[in-house]
Amino acid sequence: MVYEWYVITGGPCSGKTTIINELSKLGFFTVPEAAREILEREKADGKRVEEIRKNELEFQIRVLWAKIRNEMEAPRDRIVFFDRGIPDSIAYYEFMGIKHEELMEYCKDKKYKKVFFLELWPFKKDDARLEDEEKARKLSELIQKIYTELGYDVIKIPVLPIKERVKMILEHVKKNI
Repeated sequence: MVYEWYVITGGPCSGKTTIINELSKLGFFTVPEAAREILEREKADGKRVEEIRKNELEFQIRVLWAKIRNEMEAPRDRIVFFDRGIPDSIAYYEFMGIKHEELMEYCKDKKYKKVFFLELWPFKKDDARLEDEEKARKLSELIQKIYTELGYDVIKIPVLPIKERVKMILEHVKKNI
């Protein structure tokens, strides 16, 4: 069953978190990025990002399970915006050269109404990001490819001021209501 669930996705440095925060301010139910939540929680315990992500596969498995838990707990009776969806994990696995057929099969059961793909801002490193600009672009391409292969309606959101990006997203959501 497809709920009124929408994914905000894109490569590192595309503005996902900023968009999610803006949608939250507008009163929408939002689910923050699982990876960022894990990183923030462990950094609060004194760990560095490099230490947390030393074993990238282990980190991505933790992220995937957090996403699955977030979806199990998300409301089914209202509009929900996710900062990344489960298919994003497939892109990260593919980027690492990890087989992901079972996860691809799991994701064929569509859960999202639409996927909003944010084009990349000029690259800027932050305290949660280990990727460089080249890796960010490659991940961005893989993410878009995976959602397309899964048959999602992927709507590209160009680099614009935040309020304009949010307005574009909400115009597409209103079409579904």
